[in-house]
Amino acid sequence: QLQLAESGGGSVQAGGSLRLSCVASPYPIRNFCMAWFRQSPDNEREAVMAIDADGATISAFSVKNRFTASKDNDKNTLYLEMNNLRPGETGTYFCEATAGSWCAKWLLWGHAPGSETLDHWGSGTLVTVAS
Repeated sequence: QLQLAESGGGSVQAGGSLRLSCVASPYPIRNFCMAWFRQSPDNEREAVMAIDADGATISAFSVKNRFTASKDNDKNTLYLEMNNLRPGETGTYFCEATAGSWCAKWLLWGHAPGSETLDHWGSGTLVTVAS
């Protein structure tokens, strides 16, 4: 089982920035499709960004040009840089992973394959964006 641990959440004003991290163990993330999901206070889940094994990134339309996903294979860590945050982006952010074709489907279809939990997930980190 891939273990994932998120950090970096907090409270910011609208327009602010945060950087989330997700440290993985014991398997190398280079072999996985990695994704960030947001679960809102009313429990709606949305795929925010993903990065495939080759490093290609995919984002939800709403976060394009504001959020950036990246990974450091040497540190086995996934990142989510979030800029110009909006109050509607308040929620718990989860780092998730799958060895399957979820990322490839998003790339191919142009939209996230779904909001279901992937094979591996962390406990989440809370982001609160105040208006």
